[in-house]
Parts: sequence; C-alpha cells; structure tokens
Amino acid sequence: MSETEQTLSIIKPDAVERNLDEKIKLIFKENGFKIIKEKKIQLEKSEAEQFYKVHETKPFYNDLCNYLSSGPIVVMIIEKIGAVAENRRLMGATDPKKAEEGTIRKQYGISIDKNSVHGSDSIENANTEIKFFFNS
Repeated sequence: MSETEQTLSIIKPDAVERNLDEKIKLIFKENGFKIIKEKKIQLEKSEAEQFYKVHETKPFYNDLCNYLSSGPIVVMIIEKIGAVAENRRLMGATDPKKAEEGTIRKQYGISIDKNSVHGSDSIENANTEIKFFFNS
C-alpha cells in the first residue's frame, strides 16, 4: 500500500478569474484529497520565473511566467495516499482537448496554456514547490 503523500496544486488565473476555485476544491475533496493549507496570492513575474525555472530553456517559458503572474492564484497543499499520481490523473492531460472526461482540465481548461490547474509531477518537485509557496 502506498503512503500518504502531500503535493502542491495551483488553481491558475483563468480558473480563479471565472470563480471556479470552490468548484475545483470540491472536486479534490470528493476524490479523497484533504486540503492541508491554502492561500490566494498574486505572484510577481519574477516569482513566476523562479517557480518555473525548470522550464527556462523551453520556448513557452516567458508566456508561462506572464500567465501565472497575470492574476490571483490559489495554492494548496493537498494530501492523500499516492497524492502526486492521483492529482495528475484527476487534473488530466495538459491539453484540455486531449484530457479524459471527468478530469479538471477537460471540464474547465480553456487551452494548453490556460488549463486551470497545476500539480507537481514528482514527490521531489512537490517538496520543492510546497517550500516555494509555504516556506515549510
């Protein structure tokens, strides 16, 4: 049996702007996640650049940083057994058009860029990303 894990989830600006944060939080809760900590913040572009540093050599880096800092976001530490993999399954594919029915991105994502949610892709990144937002 897998262990209880914590991972980071971000409700991105496009979803916050459309007042979807409570609906998305409910989806997590209905799928067995516990929201351990959460806060609504607005990132500076420099903070978004630091957060997405892993992608700095990629062509979409600047657009990604501009987007994440374009409006308020909700950052959350969520927890359950196998949280990283479960969160990624629940979010769906990066491209909402390719995401499976019932996933958050299929329901609420607008485009590859404005796909409503972010989730850590590994335990290591989850730990790094949680520290970035919650200094724990």
